[in-house]
Amino acid sequence: MRLVSAIAIAVMALCPRLASAAVTQSDFVLTTTQDLYDVCSVGPDDPLRPQALSFCEGFIVGAVSYHDAISDRKNLQRFFCYKPSDTRDQGIKAFVDWAAAHQQDQKYMNEPPVIGVVRAFAAKWPCK
Repeated sequence: MRLVSAIAIAVMALCPRLASAAVTQSDFVLTTTQDLYDVCSVGPDDPLRPQALSFCEGFIVGAVSYHDAISDRKNLQRFFCYKPSDTRDQGIKAFVDWAAAHQQDQKYMNEPPVIGVVRAFAAKWPCK
């Protein structure tokens, strides 16, 4: 029985999202990259899942649209260079994967969420 408890504690320590609480209304304020990660990685049984996933997608699409508009692919330096064939779902997954890998780095997770999106996309789709 102790082994089972030890394994459960180890799994929760290694997978912070499994140990965290459900999405709350305060997560939707999006003060930090952690807030956006909480919203975008909402569990399948969370009662706010539909709203959270729609909010996540809208935020990320807005951040990418703004990035594209100000860099206009000609005059201003782009921070990330995705292919036209890349999808919204791939973008959300890129952010969630990046944020999951940086859960222990409070410098990144406490930054504004748009910075987290840019960091995630620059890691996934660097400009050459």
